[in-house]
Amino acid sequence: MSKGTVVLAYSGGLDTSCILVWLKEEGYDVITYLANIGQDEDFEAARKKAESLGAKKVFIEDLRAEFVEDFIWPAVQANAVYEDRYLMGTAVARPCIGRRQVEIARREGAQFVSHGATGKGNDQIRFELTCYALYPEVKIIAPWRIPEFYNRFRGRIDLMEYAQKHGIPVPVTPRAPWSMDANLMHISYESGILEDPKSHAPDDLYLMTKNPEDSPSTPDLLEIEFKNGVPVKVTNVKEGKSKDSPLDIFSYLNEIGGKHGVGRIDIVENRFIGMKSRGIYETPGGTILLQAHLDIETFTMDKEVRRIKQGLSIRFSELVYNGFWYSPECDFVRHCIAKSQENVEGKVQLSVFKGHVYILGRESPKSLYNEELVSMDVQGDYDPCDASGFIRINAVRLREHHRLQGFSSTKQ
Repeated sequence: MSKGTVVLAYSGGLDTSCILVWLKEEGYDVITYLANIGQDEDFEAARKKAESLGAKKVFIEDLRAEFVEDFIWPAVQANAVYEDRYLMGTAVARPCIGRRQVEIARREGAQFVSHGATGKGNDQIRFELTCYALYPEVKIIAPWRIPEFYNRFRGRIDLMEYAQKHGIPVPVTPRAPWSMDANLMHISYESGILEDPKSHAPDDLYLMTKNPEDSPSTPDLLEIEFKNGVPVKVTNVKEGKSKDSPLDIFSYLNEIGGKHGVGRIDIVENRFIGMKSRGIYETPGGTILLQAHLDIETFTMDKEVRRIKQGLSIRFSELVYNGFWYSPECDFVRHCIAKSQENVEGKVQLSVFKGHVYILGRESPKSLYNEELVSMDVQGDYDPCDASGFIRINAVRLREHHRLQGFSSTKQ
């Protein structure tokens, strides 16, 4: 008798294929779910593999457009960067994947969901917080946290032996000596030979971006148009080529950024679970958009609103990295950030060249830049004499502080 139905987040790789068969062994009816979020994957082969291993149903969902519009665009509005450098391609994708997994589980009457995330990483938290938030009564099966599972499968050799015993096709090509996670926003690399923080990334590691040394010797000039803080059009100025749908815009920026080697970082970051890990990431399109959005935002946003919004961006980044996309506090922060973007509108011209993004100019109907007011050649509606009082008022605090310091030092 079946223990119930479980929706397994399935990749088609060795780990989740073994988990599929193991769940069946444990007495569950298994539905597999594979999300297409822009990774280079043979989805039909994955479907056939899951069916051959006994999946009751197989769902392959194309989430690329909603990934861009519902998850990447809010991250662009926020200038979301974790610990000053990481654009969080993995963290932003997880709530997108988890949301559809829950939708399938509810629709199919599945009481359980499962995943292949390890017990040391961030992804187990991100997937499960999403599932609990959107399907509160769900039960989660996390094999890599179940002693009977992880004691049985202590490494890849155990998984390979299990696969051969149960007729699970095993990879015929040698496995890269690191772990990789790919989607439309980025590719991440960690583990294996990368666990030594001083070891340099091999030249053949990067798949999304060219080595800047080998990139073209002429730049691409782009114009990116924003409305409400999100891109609505990108134009290659020299070629006259334009893209105006969210998915096409982001894919094109990935193409241009990848061609010029933009968006590579190598960092040690703090996982939510309490340990540090070394990660290498390439995020070409996201890096171009970050620079362009920062520019148009400063051009159109009030100084004090921007100061508050900078703090919200840090908070948003931490919440997303830690898996709290569907928390009430993240919902609140996202609404505040969206409000701040109402006047973030205009065009940014930039050059993409040899691993860098260079801002060239910008224009906006909602610009707060007043050329006459700021000009060195025109006085405009500004009396320089007013600056004397402004400076003296700001100096009161400094003078008092240093008067006290001077008084203290003379007494000692």
